[in-house]
Amino acid sequence: MKTPTPTARRGVFSFWTGMQLWKQIFLALTAGLIIGVALNMSGNADIATSIKPVGDLFIRGIKMLIVPLIFVSLVTGVASLQNLSTMGRISIKTFVLYLATTAVAITIGLGLAVLFQPGVGVDLGTAAAVSAKAAPTLTETILGLVPTNPVAAFAEGNVLQIIVFAIFVGLAITLAGDAAKPVRAFFDSAAEVMYKLTSIIISFAPYGVFALMVWVAGAYGMDVLAPLAKVIALVYVGCVVHAALVYAGLIKFVARLNPVRYFQGSIEPVMVAFTSTSSSGTLPVTMMSAERNLGVSRSVSSFVLPLGATINMDGTALYQGVCAVFIAQAYGVDLTTGQYLTIVLTATLASIGTAGVPGAGLIMLSLVLASVGLPLEGVAIIAGIDRILDMARTALNVAGDCAVSCVIARSEGELDEKTYDTAHVLRADTALTSASPSRTAA
Repeated sequence: MKTPTPTARRGVFSFWTGMQLWKQIFLALTAGLIIGVALNMSGNADIATSIKPVGDLFIRGIKMLIVPLIFVSLVTGVASLQNLSTMGRISIKTFVLYLATTAVAITIGLGLAVLFQPGVGVDLGTAAAVSAKAAPTLTETILGLVPTNPVAAFAEGNVLQIIVFAIFVGLAITLAGDAAKPVRAFFDSAAEVMYKLTSIIISFAPYGVFALMVWVAGAYGMDVLAPLAKVIALVYVGCVVHAALVYAGLIKFVARLNPVRYFQGSIEPVMVAFTSTSSSGTLPVTMMSAERNLGVSRSVSSFVLPLGATINMDGTALYQGVCAVFIAQAYGVDLTTGQYLTIVLTATLASIGTAGVPGAGLIMLSLVLASVGLPLEGVAIIAGIDRILDMARTALNVAGDCAVSCVIARSEGELDEKTYDTAHVLRADTALTSASPSRTAA
């Protein structure tokens, strides 16, 4: 058999490394899905499990970046906002947009579930008992924002506390004036170093995505999907509808930008979110794509995106809507108009109350069910497909973060339209050599 020549091997390597990163990730995702399903059907799921550490290694590399990247980039961004009223204005816009899109998301989920009735004919009589997890109270949430020990917040990865501490440090640098110039220069340099490190980690995304998809498809296969296929389909369709109508609508009619460019520019973090099922874990990729692909200034992305990774739960809210109606139908409970409104309000407010809490999806679903008197035992049946649903809802969360950052940057005059319109996407052969451009506010 004729072996490939060195020139042929170099040609294949050049073709792969010269390919746009999102295409590499898409091919890796598709190949991983096919191979994983094949392994599951052939009874070799253990092989898929053995490949998972490669994906775990990539996720650990991404998570390694989260705390230092959030801190240094947010300090740099806040310090660049010379006018403190600008920061107040950005904060209000960010919260309003995130809460509004969350309310719309759960409404879409409820509407689809009412229309297509996924719970009709499903028997949940043997579901295992599940106890509700208590969400933090409003007072606890507010007090929990301020760290009593910033070092502990860093060690524990408490993103909200890190954000608050970074905001205060950035404000102090601005108020200190010329005396703080060396500190400002240090954080500017540190941000560039972190973006360079992010570039290195992101270049390994296709391999991590491939390993994770082989594991998911190999471990779950098609058997677990069949009984609740309607629920899965509705969540996935709902996420697509929300992105196509709400996010594209915001980009088109509020920001007055080309929505196609938005989808092109955000495809990389969305794919990483889909496989990693972690908004916070995807944050470094989201921040880099927002700046490089969508033209969002660092002063905006460094504030809006970390906050979105913790409180923006559009995908999770949509999932709550579908699952709540599914469980109600499965138990033969007819929900009233008031109960539907209660679900919308509870899920929207819970997206803030459970921000940064491990297992936030389960806590939110427990709260939603309890708010309208639905049996919590229904959560047990959803748990079997939670990973599959988590992939879609996390991808939507990240897509929402990108959309809101574009809208806010546009409204503040902090969006580079030339970068946005070219829809540049990362290439694998430049990820290791190109540091993110410094685009801080004047």
